[in-house]
Amino acid sequence: MLQYMSYNIMPDQKAKPTEIERLAQGFFDHLEIEMNRSHRTVDSYHRTLRAFFAWSGVRSPRDITAEKIRGYRLYLNRRESRPGVHLKKSTQAYHSIVIRTFLKYLAKHDIETLPAEKIEIGRVPERQIDFLEYDEVERLLAAPKGEDIRSRRDRAILELLFSAGLRVSELTGLDRDQVNLAKEEFSVRGKGSKLRIVFLSPRAIRALGDYLEHRTDIDPALFVSHPKKGLVNKKNAKRESLRLTPRTIARAVKHYAKKAGIVKDVHPHTLRHSFATDLLMNGADIRSVQAMLGHASITTTQIYTHVTNERLKEIHQSFHGKRKKK
Repeated sequence: MLQYMSYNIMPDQKAKPTEIERLAQGFFDHLEIEMNRSHRTVDSYHRTLRAFFAWSGVRSPRDITAEKIRGYRLYLNRRESRPGVHLKKSTQAYHSIVIRTFLKYLAKHDIETLPAEKIEIGRVPERQIDFLEYDEVERLLAAPKGEDIRSRRDRAILELLFSAGLRVSELTGLDRDQVNLAKEEFSVRGKGSKLRIVFLSPRAIRALGDYLEHRTDIDPALFVSHPKKGLVNKKNAKRESLRLTPRTIARAVKHYAKKAGIVKDVHPHTLRHSFATDLLMNGADIRSVQAMLGHASITTTQIYTHVTNERLKEIHQSFHGKRKKK
């Protein structure tokens, strides 16, 4: 769990909190309690506001002006995340969204500050979706070979990611008793602690059943670390659970993508994109895909229609008007 509550909004831990720092702490509490945001989200908001406060030097809500916001946006636009590489437009927009959300919170509590509507969110380029073609998915799912426990686990991970369209955080958060193989479905808690039902393909059921049948540990996590024989992992020995982390899953997916000869930069989320694209390409309606992905807004799901529309165009150009002459 992220301990953002122990952070100070400004780096000088001995200094007395300013008015803006105290209000920011109340804002974080509001996000967690009233808005039901995850600890990861609250921590992200904390880091973003801390960066703005440190740059601007504001000490009270009245210090936040349109000029300072404009100056900060110029700073972000010119800032390099590494030599020659500027911050993405989406990252810059996120900073503006966080500050605007904070200003809305202040206004709600009748605190005098810059009106939130004064902050315009810059236009963000259309999001590019990376997904795998059908044959690439097949090669990736077949990549973990062998009958050892790690190979069985990794087959189950890949099959579940593609079968259910899970986020990697949702996958790593699963416990064994959550997944009902007999019912071929289970509930998962996604963003904003929203529950949704996800479904298992026959292949995912077989892979999961095979992996769980060969587990000998009593750890409640669905997917755990399996050190190689004779290897003592001191780091794991100190952990209460052997539950896999999102970073471990990401490394495994990259490893098997490379092993399968896939040249694309493949992440766990690539399988989620592939899941959604596969459904739409095969005739699923967008509302159903929205429900299966757990998107709060249909607008988020509509990013996939651009991809499928392009593919339909290719199919039309390839097959339309190609009747054989008699």
